Amino acid sequence: MFKTKAQARAFADEFKNLYQGTDVKTAICASFTDLELLKEAFAGTEIGVGAQNVHFEEEGAFTGEISAAMLEEIGVDYCVIGHSERRQYFAETDETVNLKLKRLLKGPIRPIMCVGESLEQRDAGELFDVVRGQLEKGLVDIPAEDMVRIVIAYEPIWAIGTGRTATPEQAEEMCAFIRKTLIDLYGEDTADEVIIQYGGSVKPANATEIMNMDEIDGALVGGASLKAEDFMAIIDF
Repeated sequence: MFKTKAQARAFADEFKNLYQGTDVKTAICASFTDLELLKEAFAGTEIGVGAQNVHFEEEGAFTGEISAAMLEEIGVDYCVIGHSERRQYFAETDETVNLKLKRLLKGPIRPIMCVGESLEQRDAGELFDVVRGQLEKGLVDIPAEDMVRIVIAYEPIWAIGTGRTATPEQAEEMCAFIRKTLIDLYGEDTADEVIIQYGGSVKPANATEIMNMDEIDGALVGGASLKAEDFMAIIDF
């Protein structure tokens, strides 16, 4: 929950000037009020725009919610689903993640599905069971042809906004486990096509080491993306 429209416009102008000559697929997932502005600001560039949430129903008495059709009308490219903060503060569950995935996959918006364990679950040795459960429940009845459109973002809850970061080896281990779980669910050919990101206090100082891991295909960047120069430094890892 950052950036008024004026601040988003200033960010977009600065970021466009920095975003030169990179082949890294990039998107800004912004607050709802900034989406239309960003789509206009980034028109003619390779920079995508994503939402941070969506409701699974088409319309109805869901005060304060935003439908997929509303996002599609703006031209949104991506939508984050099941972020840990949505799960923690707004009662997001694996079941609602599944419903939101199914709705988004009816249209052109590409879902970014977040999974990850808490510190307590990691310390209890439950990390793999937790993440596998999130994947299995969140992906119920999602066919292989749709699975390849879904980006999976591993974001350990204990490393989000805390300044703590999973070591590259910890991030690699879990991303490899996610890939193995997808192989179990969908087969190797499908699993190999899925983009798996790491998110959790990614910043310019650690981006290169994280992104050089074999099983990590990208980053879900939080606070470091609020400054155009810092975000660009991560893209240029």
